[in-house]
Amino acid sequence: MQRDRIVVVGGGAAGFFAAITAAEANPAAGVTILEKGPRFLDKVKISGGGRCNVTHACFDPIALSRHYPRGGHELRAPFTRFGPRQTVDWFAARGVRLYTQDDGCLFPESDRSQTIIDCLMNAAQKAGVNLRTLAAPDAIGRDGATGFKLHLPQGEILACDRLLLATGGCRVASMGALAASLGHTLEPPVPSLFTFHIEVDWLRRLAGAVIDDVQLSVSSAGLKERGILLLTHWGVSGPAVLKLSAWGARTLAALGYQFTLHVNWLPALTLSEVQSVLEERRQTHPARLVANTPVAPLTARLWEALALAAGIGRDTRWSQASRAQQHHLAQMLTRTELPVTGKSLNKDEFVTCGGVRLREVNFKTMESRLCPGLYFAGELLDIDGLTGGFNFQAAWTTGWIAGQAMAGA
Repeated sequence: MQRDRIVVVGGGAAGFFAAITAAEANPAAGVTILEKGPRFLDKVKISGGGRCNVTHACFDPIALSRHYPRGGHELRAPFTRFGPRQTVDWFAARGVRLYTQDDGCLFPESDRSQTIIDCLMNAAQKAGVNLRTLAAPDAIGRDGATGFKLHLPQGEILACDRLLLATGGCRVASMGALAASLGHTLEPPVPSLFTFHIEVDWLRRLAGAVIDDVQLSVSSAGLKERGILLLTHWGVSGPAVLKLSAWGARTLAALGYQFTLHVNWLPALTLSEVQSVLEERRQTHPARLVANTPVAPLTARLWEALALAAGIGRDTRWSQASRAQQHHLAQMLTRTELPVTGKSLNKDEFVTCGGVRLREVNFKTMESRLCPGLYFAGELLDIDGLTGGFNFQAAWTTGWIAGQAMAGA
């Protein structure tokens, strides 16, 4: 029976980072990564549209923690030890420079996720990490007070002194089965970072439109978010929707993804200010068609769609619009009601809300409070961040802390 000091189950970002950290900190540790699939770092490959959003340029730990609907409080102290600044420095020390976009997202200068994969693979090999694919354990048992026996396919048994589980998000409960078998509780998995299906004809005809600033709200869930909105052939997407879905992941799941979304297309103005703008149009441009006189910053196409949806005819002039129609248009501009009928996962993120219960883990070391010698990192934990590099940063942070702890144990 082979025995390694440290075994990492899961060949994704968190698992790789933990293995590299442990092997570099203690070259004699004997570190092995076991990956269920035929390749390592598959999610890194496809992330960010193939560019890999490595982290985010938010260098204050408290501010950074506010980008995590779940796990932010627990990550505050870990971010002081290994946050975005340390991530940038870590990759730079290995020949990979990152650049910052206007939105704060950090990408490799090559704009290729393969650059990050190559860096991690090279670092692991240089540190002497043993890399094994198609080798995920079917079961794990204890071996003494702190050791473990991993039962691999074809009857192989691998023993270790320290075990890290970094198997990724629990999109279904069975993906957390190994953690549960060692005594841990899994918070129920539900999707996070998803888009909304809306079957409204006038909205779908605007597919492809991007609105730079809207305010979205779901009154039944107490949710509100402001930001960029993308109109699609199936409904709505974009940063504002993804943030709303992340913060409301459990609540929206409880609603069965059937709810009313309210959209304020002019969030910089109050309702009374919008009404004043419309009245000014009525007074100064009485002969102009309502549908042809958009209010900035709305585009002509969106304005026309909203005016028609408010019940104002295409040939109606401002002088002909009734007070009731004018009021209805103001309501449409500030509180459009859109019935949401379902969701689609954001394909670049695949983020799940749920996983190992956080109070069962010591975030100073990422070691289990229930099972000595067992560690966790990455999305297997009930941690998820907003889009923009935050989920990768959680992987680097928890992986680094676990790796340091396992190497020194």
